[in-house]
Amino acid sequence: MRVKTFRVLLFAVAVMAVSCLSSVSSAQVAVSVSFGPPALPVYEQPICPGDGYLWTPGYWAWDGDDYYWVPGTWVLSPEVGFLWTPPWWGWENGFFLFHDGFWGPHIGFYGGIDYGFGYFGVGFVGGRWDGGHFFYNRSITNVNVVNIHNVYNETVVHENVTVNRVAYNGGPGGITARATAEEEAAARDRHVPPVSAQNRHLETARGNPELKASANHGKPPVAATGRPGEFSGHEVVAAREAGGEYHPPANRAGGAAHPESGARPVHPNDLPRTERPAPSNTGDAKLDRKYQQQQDKLYAKQQKDQQKLQKQQDREHEQMMKQNATDARRQQVEQTHQQQTEHMQQRQTQEQQHLQQRQQPQRK
Repeated sequence: MRVKTFRVLLFAVAVMAVSCLSSVSSAQVAVSVSFGPPALPVYEQPICPGDGYLWTPGYWAWDGDDYYWVPGTWVLSPEVGFLWTPPWWGWENGFFLFHDGFWGPHIGFYGGIDYGFGYFGVGFVGGRWDGGHFFYNRSITNVNVVNIHNVYNETVVHENVTVNRVAYNGGPGGITARATAEEEAAARDRHVPPVSAQNRHLETARGNPELKASANHGKPPVAATGRPGEFSGHEVVAAREAGGEYHPPANRAGGAAHPESGARPVHPNDLPRTERPAPSNTGDAKLDRKYQQQQDKLYAKQQKDQQKLQKQQDREHEQMMKQNATDARRQQVEQTHQQQTEHMQQRQTQEQQHLQQRQQPQRK
């Protein structure tokens, strides 16, 4: 799936009018809905698969229709000395904003969210780099000392005795943490976006309907995996319980999330999933095959166009990350992406209409 670098998905409260969305200054509207992410589920950490793997905690992501769970997993660091800062949801100016995770020499701000397993809201205490090797804190991380010898024991007093499973910062009921001076400094470090293994992991999670919040009610059947992208086998861990009571949105039967009327997609992957056209049924088998071939050809072309535009926008996101782009620059790029996506969507709708018009007279 695409690299969601610097992407921000803005979620409006139900009482906010769509016209208010254009007033956001620091980020652009991708989708607006009337609720934030569910609480973080309760699960165990799978055993570390090998030396050099770092833990990346699970989180709730958005697919344009619903929240879905991205399982926690072990990932090889892209560079010696680099650590993972998890993504997080924050509330700003009446919207939920999504901040993507990144690799860097220091842990940055991740909303004060208590993801567990060493990510207790500030920094990371599950391990550290020393002499070019990563050492695991056995009091925090699940490692097999027979296979991994770079270990130490350091008791960590978790200040939050009653673990807060809230998955967002700010807003009603959200975490109230603010970035420390060290975290602000870490934001100016050189960063590396999620690696390809993490992107494949995200894509696999998004394609699994059981990981949608509306399906699992905050208790995903795959809460964590031993390796990225491996969603079956003995290294897969299911959630023991939901982190809190699941409240489906009131504006849709069945509890599935959906964009409010007037919501505007920013990127191609924010667009609703396009279904393959239904087979033609004119009563003439030869004509039906011809029509179906035309529909399939157009469908394949449009899918290819969407993927091409998404890759282009992903590259621009990566470039912004490397350049530590300002909010103004990020806003400008997101505005351009939104225009590109909307133009593509309009063009594809016109292409489908023109094809139907060409076929319609022949059916009479």
